[in-house]
Amino acid sequence: MSVQITATMVNDLRQKTGVGLMDCKKALVEADGDIEKAITALRKKGVSTAAKKAGRTTSEGLIEQYIHMGGKVGVLLELNCETDFVAKTDDFKALAKDLCLHVAAANPSYLNREEVPEEEVSKERDVATAQAEGKPPQAIQKIVDGKLDKFFSQICFVDQPFVKDPSKVIKDLITEKVTQLGENIVIRRFSRYQLGE
Repeated sequence: MSVQITATMVNDLRQKTGVGLMDCKKALVEADGDIEKAITALRKKGVSTAAKKAGRTTSEGLIEQYIHMGGKVGVLLELNCETDFVAKTDDFKALAKDLCLHVAAANPSYLNREEVPEEEVSKERDVATAQAEGKPPQAIQKIVDGKLDKFFSQICFVDQPFVKDPSKVIKDLITEKVTQLGENIVIRRFSRYQLGE
């Protein structure tokens, strides 16, 4: 027996996910009216959609700034997308503003794992390996990998938990917006300035 999908259910799902109405309706039909299952299905679809769009050129976008109250911390961030049309949307501008706020609060050192110098990663790996000494050999690699993941989540912008919603990491936030706006979105670069540093 299938559940009747109402406009209210579709609208509720759209409000929670930001995904288009037709995609919300389809996800609710497939999830037999279960909103949580529909959200999970949309998130999975979003990840595959974002992966397909990842190779697209992002030459439009904007440079956003944030100056914290008191003028002691400031951020400049370049966020790119595929078209000027998307760059002018309120959703894209809000994402850029949120990312600036995150940089001001979380103070990431690098954009992603690829930017972290190998000597820094090697040093952290050595420390993690020394801390895992005495554990069973099959567990050591898992322990080291876990400690490295934690290390990256502290210093890499895209791996950090989003300050406004710690249940999401920045790369998941970007994936959601790619799905919602239908274009590839890339954080190109950022700079954080703090008085006295």
